[in-house]
Amino acid sequence: MSKDRLEAFSDGVIAIIITIMVLELRPPSATTWAALVPLVPVFLSYVLSFVFLGIYWNNHHHLLQAIERVDGRVLWANMHLLFWLSMVHFVTAWMGENRFATRPVALYGIVMLMAGFAFFILEHTLVALHGQDSRLATALGDDFKSKASLFCSVH
Repeated sequence: MSKDRLEAFSDGVIAIIITIMVLELRPPSATTWAALVPLVPVFLSYVLSFVFLGIYWNNHHHLLQAIERVDGRVLWANMHLLFWLSMVHFVTAWMGENRFATRPVALYGIVMLMAGFAFFILEHTLVALHGQDSRLATALGDDFKSKASLFCSVH
């Protein structure tokens, strides 16, 4: 499989996740501004998750631009990432509908942590495939800050 096909598949999955999230935003039946107030937590949850998914999409794109090829390990590492990203819709809806209650927020945090861990695994799987002297390894860096940012997947 080519890296371009992997990127296209991943782009499609992330686009579907975002589409499902926005389709879950239900407008109120009333036409007053006050009718929107109860939806504020749902909307804020959506915005948070949209930004989160946007960061992953952008980082994933940049990651795949720095590589030459993929193999089976990379495909599975990528699927692992997409699994956790696909859970964002569920935890976003649960958190928003329950006005940021403790357990939904905790589960949201766990899903975010696992997605970060999955991205970290994908990066390291790609470095293992391309080598420590590859363009990717150089771009990712070797200092503590780079390693910490890998785990958070915001770099």
